[in-house]
This record gives sequence, C-alpha cells and structure tokens, in this order.
Amino acid sequence: MKNQKIALAIVDDHQIVIDGLKSLLLGYDQFKVVLECTQPMQMLQLLEQTKVDIVLTDVMMPGLNGADLSKAIHNKFPEIKILALSMSGQGDLVNQMIDDADIAGYVLKNIGKKELIQALEKISAGGIYFSDEVLQEMTKASELKKESDEAHLTAREIEIIKLIEKEFNNKQIAESLFLSERTVETHRKNIFRKTKTSGVIGLIKYAYEHKLI
Repeated sequence: MKNQKIALAIVDDHQIVIDGLKSLLLGYDQFKVVLECTQPMQMLQLLEQTKVDIVLTDVMMPGLNGADLSKAIHNKFPEIKILALSMSGQGDLVNQMIDDADIAGYVLKNIGKKELIQALEKISAGGIYFSDEVLQEMTKASELKKESDEAHLTAREIEIIKLIEKEFNNKQIAESLFLSERTVETHRKNIFRKTKTSGVIGLIKYAYEHKLI
C-alpha cells in the first residue's frame, strides 16, 4: 500500500459526516475516497464493484448497524480493513466487533484531523488503532464480563433480578415463578452474596453494568 493510493470507502447515515471526513483528508494524497454512501446495504453492493482498502463506517445506523455491516464486509471481503467511528466507545460493542468482524480500529467522532490520519496510516500499514477512550471502555467492559462470569449467576437468579428491577416483592416473585417465598428469599441472599451488593439499588446498578437486564 505504500507506493499507491489507499482506497477508502465511507458509510454514514449523515451526509454531513461524510463531507466532514472528506474535508479532513484534503491534502493527504496517499488517501483517495473511492466510495461513499448513506445506506449500509448499498455499501455492500458498491464493494462488489470497486476495490477498497479501508472502510470507515459509522456504528449506529438504521437498517443495518455498523457492527452487522462490519461482520458482513469481513465475511465477504476479508482483505478489507475496517475503521469504526462512533459518538461513544461502548466497550462491549467494540469487543464484539473485534470478535465478529476483526475490525482494525475504532475511533470517536470527536477526534481531530491528526488522529484520523494517524489511525488510517497505521491501519493501512497493517496495524490497528483504537482511541485511548475506546481502549479504556474496552478494558472496563472486559473486567465487567469477567466479574459477571465469576459471579456464576444461574438462569433462575437472573430471572429473579429482572423481577426485582420491576419492583416485585418476594410474594409477587414467588407467585410469578411458582416458587415458595422462602425459596425466593434464599435466592435473593445468594444473589446479593454473588454480586457483592447489599441493597436493591446496588444490585440493579450491577445488573445494568453487566448487561443482565
């Protein structure tokens, strides 16, 4: 890629974002935007017709989100590298996109020209690039997943947590799950012990952080 222009494709459901990215690339002749569109499904069709080295994709798009688009591109065009752009670095989503689509990078839309060029240069050279904020979110998401795995919550306990979040009391939970109140109380004690929480608010916070509800 060093001795030829690096072909870029940009997909974002907002044309103004595409125009903004193209303006940031002005003056950097090693990069050439060969494809652009606001429809993710259309991008898959366009890639059939034009050779592209790197696809820059938005993450939150209607119809087909960036994670699913990246997975489809990776499966169909494994040689294409993917740089995801988003308003927020959701650690669990980034980790999912790495696992499912082997993305080469993920940056936030608040980055400047310097970081965008740095990311594209590194990816085009065969490397990977993730913004510092994104890396922090990835680490946090991995730690939360590890905590969740170590808690060994059963399907029944997760079911009860969901009912607790709906403000069901022990009697209501027992009736809903056809259990005795004593059994529900035992489950609640085990849930608080496993999640290392001491009250409902802490438990619900834990459940949201660990994607249990």
